[in-house]
Amino acid sequence: MVNVLGPQDEFLRILERRLDADIHVRGNEVTLTGDPEAISQGADVLTEMITVLRTGQGLAPDTVERLVSMMAEQSGTSPAEVLTQNILSNRGKTIRPKTLNQKRYVDAIDKHTVVFGIGPAGTGKTYLAMAKAVQALQRKDVNRIILTRPAVEAGENLGFLPGTLNDKIDPYLRPLYDALHDMVDPDSIPRLLTSGTIEVAPLAYMRGRTLNDAFIILDEAQNTSMEQMKMFLTRLGFGAKMVVTGDITQVDLPGGTRSGLRAVQGVLEGVEDIAFCQLTNHDVVRNALVGKIVAAYDKFESLLGEQDQRSGRRRGHR
Repeated sequence: MVNVLGPQDEFLRILERRLDADIHVRGNEVTLTGDPEAISQGADVLTEMITVLRTGQGLAPDTVERLVSMMAEQSGTSPAEVLTQNILSNRGKTIRPKTLNQKRYVDAIDKHTVVFGIGPAGTGKTYLAMAKAVQALQRKDVNRIILTRPAVEAGENLGFLPGTLNDKIDPYLRPLYDALHDMVDPDSIPRLLTSGTIEVAPLAYMRGRTLNDAFIILDEAQNTSMEQMKMFLTRLGFGAKMVVTGDITQVDLPGGTRSGLRAVQGVLEGVEDIAFCQLTNHDVVRNALVGKIVAAYDKFESLLGEQDQRSGRRRGHR
């Protein structure tokens, strides 16, 4: 019961805030009162919490929040099943999907050769793809991992960077190295990079290559042109798997250049063995404030779009 209610009843307070029911605890007995639908939802949430605990996995405040949100979605999928699906364990840390859409994304990577993960910052698009890549390497499903992203500046002009070519491109690839350090023993990374078992390179290095028996991840794909996206996708060789990730709301391409990620769904929709997974601000797994920031920007941009449409209609009537 202590594990269900949380330290100093922290989880109980979350349930009382999120569920439209009164919750009373006496000893090992929990009583819910309120409208039948709210009572049913509360009972289901408590059952899922107990199921998670019985797997040996602990609960945290953000886990309880996500569990309640998933139950409210009524997707038919057990939240406990989502939250206990292990992808990778390293140095006592286990990587798992944390939302229903993240689970759908991970399952799509298992089932399809090419997967597109599209969504805002902090939704785990690249991180989960990296975990699946390391898992595939450990299982010997692939011989190597190739991580790539376009070298496009995020609205800034960095000017001339000193040093070797590797020194110049390293800032663009640093987020991929950071994720890699979470999943692989840091002492083994230099050896894996030297042997080519893991390759981290800018997108321009992919031209002219055929990538066999590899797990290939293209990150920040919103910053590819249509030509670059076609070039990348046609690198696919035998025994290979590709995951393309990006956020179509954060395109840093120069004006007039159409994003390859924005266009590709219209081009490839319906093609067999290709999956498109959409993540939203509800799937943000960084600081909870990130989700609120993303939602606020979405609302602001939606209002701007409506204003532009009204202005266009007024101009049309003149």
